[in-house]
Amino acid sequence: MTTSRLTERRSRPRLGRRRPDVHAGATRQRARLAVLISAQFVVMLDTSIVNVALPSIQHDLGLSRTGTAWVVNTYFLAFGGFLLVSGRIADLLGRRRMFLLGSALVALSTTVAGLAADGSVLIAARALQGLGAAALAPAAFSILLVQFPGAQRAKAMSAWGAASALGGATGVLVGGLTTAALGWPSVFFLTLPISLLGLLAGPRLLDRGPSRSSLRGFDALGAAAVTGAALAVIVGTLSVADHGWTSRRLIVGLGAAAILLATFVVVERRATAPIIPLELFGSRRMSIGIVVGLLGGAARASTFFLVALYLQQVMAMSPRDAGLAMVPTSLAGFAVSLLVLPRALRALGPGRTLTVGLAVLGTGHLWLARTPAEAGYLVDVLPGLLLAATGVALSFTPSAMVIASAVPIESAGLASGLANASSQIGAALGIAAFSAISALSAAAAGPDPHGVAAATGGFHSAFTAAAVVALTAAVVSATRLSRGS
Repeated sequence: MTTSRLTERRSRPRLGRRRPDVHAGATRQRARLAVLISAQFVVMLDTSIVNVALPSIQHDLGLSRTGTAWVVNTYFLAFGGFLLVSGRIADLLGRRRMFLLGSALVALSTTVAGLAADGSVLIAARALQGLGAAALAPAAFSILLVQFPGAQRAKAMSAWGAASALGGATGVLVGGLTTAALGWPSVFFLTLPISLLGLLAGPRLLDRGPSRSSLRGFDALGAAAVTGAALAVIVGTLSVADHGWTSRRLIVGLGAAAILLATFVVVERRATAPIIPLELFGSRRMSIGIVVGLLGGAARASTFFLVALYLQQVMAMSPRDAGLAMVPTSLAGFAVSLLVLPRALRALGPGRTLTVGLAVLGTGHLWLARTPAEAGYLVDVLPGLLLAATGVALSFTPSAMVIASAVPIESAGLASGLANASSQIGAALGIAAFSAISALSAAAAGPDPHGVAAATGGFHSAFTAAAVVALTAAVVSATRLSRGS
């Protein structure tokens, strides 16, 4: 063999063997995705993990009923209220920087919450936890949109959806088991290692990305107006369960929100760098997507909230048993997100997948609404739980994709803020509204509103209302979003 032929043979690439740089790049992408979805897992876990631990927290810290409610409400208030602003700030200051800031705030706040010796400290820590989540969630989602282009995005979004479904459903399980075994502080300490992982791995794995690295010219007045409106809506609706639909707090909250939204529109029309360009809402996909996001967020959040209460108050399960009863829900949501969602997105597109998911979610709520007073878990409850979990998995990620598709990629943080804000504000509205429906229906059932029969009727009404909301969202999605998607 001549020297020239030998050199040519050696220089030929060997088929089937990946170059080291390609392999390293793929490994880096997988590690990057793991960090991003772990952040979403923590955010979703924190929204539900405290629910089962509330009776223990109330007993140990001597909280009133109102104080106990604010352990949950403060988190939703801070999280939902500041999502829009934090998403826009991520575009300006840098998404990686906001990701690290959010991870640090979540790690700090969970530590303080787990060590809290009185209710005021715990509630303050939960507020800080909500702020951290508001910084973390849109930053992580916008990084995913930017750093996973093309065909990679569908797989990344499926993993994101799996982390969301698993986090939301697992919260009830983990909250019940750890509270029973280790006490309520454990529900906060469990998320600390994951937050620290994101804080340590983020600088190595996440690209800096383009940013102005400055808030000069930031639309502070518009940010204050839209944040104030979100806070007013959430505060007003959170009062419904205790004070009814005609409470002064609800009326004042909705009135203040309307005034602040009107102020926001005026400010944005005049701002040179508006926090949310109003022309975005000229897109039917954006405006309808936000409406569907609000309705879908209300129905999805109520699934885990109402079921956690139903299992304990009607079926008389302990926190531990209620947590174990949610295991199939966690597994179903995780499996659907990883195995079914990618295929549905490729075959149907985000709009039609969203419609199917909302319809399945509504069907699950209808199943739960028909449970008899002497319900059996395997026959009367589990099928509804599995349907609801499937609907959550098939509707959560496509809802965010629909909204994000209407926003330019350079404003990915804003897109993520809009998607998350619609879902979280919808969740706050749904939990408040369906809790009030359950309580009022139980009170109207007879002289013993705290009896099992009355409680069962109350939950029937709440599950029916949640089904109506989910199916309404499915109809709106089918008629206004699904065409061409």
